[in-house]
Amino acid sequence: MSHPFRFSVSLGSIDDPHDLVAAAMRAEELGYDGVTLPDHLDGQVGPLVGLTAAAVATETLTITTLVLANDYRHPAVLAKELATLDRVSGGRLEVGIGAGWMTADYEQAGITKDRAGVRIARLAEAIEVLRGCWTGEPFELDGEHYTIRGLVGSPAPHRPSGPPLIVAGGGPRVLGLAAREADIVGINFGLQGGVFDTSAAATGFAEATDAKLTVIREAAGERFDSIELQTRVHLAVASDDRDATLEAMAPAFGLTVEQARSMPHALAGTVDQCVATIEGWRERWGLSYITWSADAMEPMAPVVAALSGR
Repeated sequence: MSHPFRFSVSLGSIDDPHDLVAAAMRAEELGYDGVTLPDHLDGQVGPLVGLTAAAVATETLTITTLVLANDYRHPAVLAKELATLDRVSGGRLEVGIGAGWMTADYEQAGITKDRAGVRIARLAEAIEVLRGCWTGEPFELDGEHYTIRGLVGSPAPHRPSGPPLIVAGGGPRVLGLAAREADIVGINFGLQGGVFDTSAAATGFAEATDAKLTVIREAAGERFDSIELQTRVHLAVASDDRDATLEAMAPAFGLTVEQARSMPHALAGTVDQCVATIEGWRERWGLSYITWSADAMEPMAPVVAALSGR
């Protein structure tokens, strides 16, 4: 089953909270469905406070953490902050959470970066804690990573079941977890190396995306049709000469023009070309929730106008 298109803007490149609020308000004016913030320790506004400010300043935008690094906060504490933000936003919050990946963040903050299997297992328990804290009932967990003793989460989130969960990733283990547990699965580059470089970009090829969808389908089973699939577009450029634009920019990502043209993480061309490309992503992979950076917000607005809600 195809989901209708949604479009959001990542505001992670904005490091001034006043500018972030202005950008969120502009995104709402342009017809975007939401704004998102990542979770890194340099060069951006704090995601929870930043999104709270964006929520207060807007009326319709979905407010999304995309994604929080689980290792930076205890999930019981995080559950309280997120429930509060869900209430402030009137139920417009979507919670993206991941296992954590950026090595520089861990090293600079002195946080131990465990191997991927441990981080992903800890993420699975954290999701259980979040949902348990949002039930309004005493919650117990004897886990390998977290122990909860009769905690009743407060305040209650706006929605009785809590905000929708997004789990994003590029490797089979985290995508399998996402397919089993999340409402929205984000398909991204593989970032197992802890840095975003040309080796990561190579994991976003069309054939690699085919393989990711196979993992998600198999892990999700009967719930696959209910899952919304999201992609982060790292290169989005409005251009009257698509090939020339890709030829100029693709090498910086270690890509050929054809690789950039076929992957669901790069987009260039006229409005009609971009619309056709995104429709192709949904037809091939089921991708309907599209996110790009703040620098693409204005030039890509006509694409949003053509597709949002369809």
